[in-house]
Amino acid sequence: MLFGSFLAGGCGKNATTICQGYVEGEFVYVASPFGGQLQSLAVKRGDSVQMGAQLFTLDSSEERALAEKAAALEFQAKSNVADLSKGERPSELLARESKIEQAKASENFAALELERGTRLRKTDSIAIRDYDSYTYDEKRNKFLVLQAQAELATAKLGGRLDAIAAAEAFSRAAAAELQAAIWRAAQKTQASPKNALVYDTLYREGEWVPAGRPVVALLPPENVKLRFFVSETIVNKLSIGQKIKFSVSGRNEELKAVLSYVKNSPEFTPPVIYSREVRSKLVFMVEAALAPEIARTLHPGQPIDVELVP
Repeated sequence: MLFGSFLAGGCGKNATTICQGYVEGEFVYVASPFGGQLQSLAVKRGDSVQMGAQLFTLDSSEERALAEKAAALEFQAKSNVADLSKGERPSELLARESKIEQAKASENFAALELERGTRLRKTDSIAIRDYDSYTYDEKRNKFLVLQAQAELATAKLGGRLDAIAAAEAFSRAAAAELQAAIWRAAQKTQASPKNALVYDTLYREGEWVPAGRPVVALLPPENVKLRFFVSETIVNKLSIGQKIKFSVSGRNEELKAVLSYVKNSPEFTPPVIYSREVRSKLVFMVEAALAPEIARTLHPGQPIDVELVP
């Protein structure tokens, strides 16, 4: 906020109720949250900029590199999730299906051997040990078929559910890190948050700008207002929304404003005062809002004479 070189001293006690004050400007200081060398400055003092217009760009080589690294990590994480969800490759599944067919062939052969052995055993043509061996082989091959079928079903499932959940969580974290990296890189270029006047530029191209240091000072028309001081005998007669008239040196026209703020606590008049009648007294600070078309024609620190309209 700029305090003009002229400070108000309050209102006189004459019948016209004329107060002296100044134009106040509340600046919008545009900065990047990250430091860097000022690569380009797209505006100069006195320019009028629209909301969204580019103001300046800091070097973002490091941020772009971090964004590329985050993008690679996100791709890796997504690939891991996809790999765990797919199961084995088609050629591996085909090999497992072939293994099942082999197990079924062995099962069928063992069943035929057992059937033949059963007939021979009824005639005591084979020993009990040989018959038991046929029985064992038939049961063993039947279970080998079940085992191969279960292994194929498991291979189609992919990773375990908790492993997939962990991989998905890592993928989300990588995506969030990528978004943060992209945001950091984008913060190296700042745009105007409002329609405003470029009041000042605080760095030159090639200079190092620390993190959070403003590069451009903007003055939106809605941030230009009047500030003046009134005595305790007048402050009780004021109300928010009250219309006032004021004049500026060098302009013959009568301008208007609307009271927007009356400070509750009093203060002493500043050392430099306008009033010739009073040198020290308690006063109350008052502010008045301006129409944008009037605000654009005024300058912070400019002295004004205010006439309070009943």
